[in-house]
Amino acid sequence: MRPMHLRGMQNAEMDENDVLAVVAPRLRQFAAVARAEHMTRAADEIGVPQSTLSRGIARLERDLGVALFVRAGRAVRLTRAGRTLLRHAERALAELDAAGREIVEDADAVRGRVALGFLHTFGAEAVPRLLREFRRTHAGVRFDLAQGGHDALLERLRAGEVDLCVTSPLPPDFGLTSTAMYEQELRLVVPADHPLAIHRDGLPLAAAAKAQFVGYRPGFGLRSLTEAWCREAGFVPRLAFEGEDGETLRGLVGAGLGVALLAPSAHGAAAGVVELPVTAPRTTRTVGLVWVADREVAPAVRVFRDFLRHAGPKLLAPRA
Repeated sequence: MRPMHLRGMQNAEMDENDVLAVVAPRLRQFAAVARAEHMTRAADEIGVPQSTLSRGIARLERDLGVALFVRAGRAVRLTRAGRTLLRHAERALAELDAAGREIVEDADAVRGRVALGFLHTFGAEAVPRLLREFRRTHAGVRFDLAQGGHDALLERLRAGEVDLCVTSPLPPDFGLTSTAMYEQELRLVVPADHPLAIHRDGLPLAAAAKAQFVGYRPGFGLRSLTEAWCREAGFVPRLAFEGEDGETLRGLVGAGLGVALLAPSAHGAAAGVVELPVTAPRTTRTVGLVWVADREVAPAVRVFRDFLRHAGPKLLAPRA
């Protein structure tokens, strides 16, 4: 926005940013006078001297280049321009009041807001279980929930869009703080009629070297882990289908379109697939909580973070 020199400026020279800069600090004074239609009563209502209020309204009119009131002593009535400004000012003041209330509530450990990011894997059971247990004792805390891939969640965390992330793998980032909560086993999911399906007691990942894989898109933690485990097993996986949701990938496996390394299904064994333990390499990932180091957080976020650090390992882990 260009430098502001509004006093004496012709109204036609002002843009919407200029008007906002002039009006915003004085909206309450203007609205009080407009409602009371009397300078003294308005001054009493907002707790300022009548002379201060009169000068403020006069400056506002001078800076805007229009008359907002027609005066009859200390009594006043709105001009057409004044009615236009009042209509928008009341909406703006209501929004500012709402913002103030929300800010105060968000800073309250009892009624605040927490923005929680988590992988799709944890959306069906684990996160709902966490939230249900937390709200037994903190029913007034509200949550903004964000699901996504590992890399996208960490970007939103760094940008301040989410307060906490439940993700895997834990990032080796000095700007972030991580705490491990549990180890999750990943299994080789194959079609029920696949030749590998007979190995119910487990098999080395190298046995799937010639198979076609389905898997997560780049940017998902399990994609990078799958590639690393396959390299350790001596091969590069041939990915024919990529997706963002574990149950969709499991469905592709059930349709005979490939095999996949996936977390155990939250819904039990799916029709048409077999989940096989991997004996080598060890296909487990560390699931943990991540937040920005040294960033001040609201009390509600701090309370929920402490809850997750203590209760999360038991509540996040799959139920037997």
